[in-house]
Amino acid sequence: MIKRRLLGQHFLASESIAKSIVDSAHIEKDDIVLEIGTGHGILTPLLCKNAKQVISVEKDPVLYSQALDAFSHLPNLVVEKGDAFKKDLEFTVLVSNLPYSESRTAIEWLVQRKFKCAVIMVQKEFAQKLAKKDGKERRAISVIASYCLDIESILDVKKTNFRPPPKVDSVVVSITQKHVLSDQIIDTVNKLFSFKRKTIRHIGKKMGIEIDSDKRLEEMPDGDIIDIAKRITK
Repeated sequence: MIKRRLLGQHFLASESIAKSIVDSAHIEKDDIVLEIGTGHGILTPLLCKNAKQVISVEKDPVLYSQALDAFSHLPNLVVEKGDAFKKDLEFTVLVSNLPYSESRTAIEWLVQRKFKCAVIMVQKEFAQKLAKKDGKERRAISVIASYCLDIESILDVKKTNFRPPPKVDSVVVSITQKHVLSDQIIDTVNKLFSFKRKTIRHIGKKMGIEIDSDKRLEEMPDGDIIDIAKRITK
């Protein structure tokens, strides 16, 4: 258990919260649901009730083997071993209790794909970071998420609902899609924010384009930052 705590694995223990998460996804009979992180499977059978198919991906080999045994009776479930973020999987709905260490990776991966709905649990502080619209605390991931996704916090989850309990509280967020971005654009936005204390004019010179503005990234709308990233990647 100590090893898994270090890996950021804190398993949801509340059946009522699990049901709320699945209900929030509004799964329909034609949906293909992707679950990232099977864990102990608290969500898995609930996801299978209404979905056409559920693909549950687990990185931990022990948990993967346990899931194969525990859920072999579910005909619409496929359990896969490995890193879901490195797989090319088609889905309409994503549901996941993400390890905190994977939250940023999940958002950057999600904005590159087309989907109907996602319901994920993240660290409360990370959810607040995603919602940051301006100011010096704004980050690249805030811009990427805000431009591509509509994110709504739907449920606060206390740390006491996990085994082992983490040090911080979590929040369940519901996500729908506005735009899709390429990996190249995402990488460029991250590079732009490595110069975030500089003016846009100065950053443009660093990145090989001319920009007639003395604003800073924290003062610019999300769309303008994405447009600059697109100019750089042409």
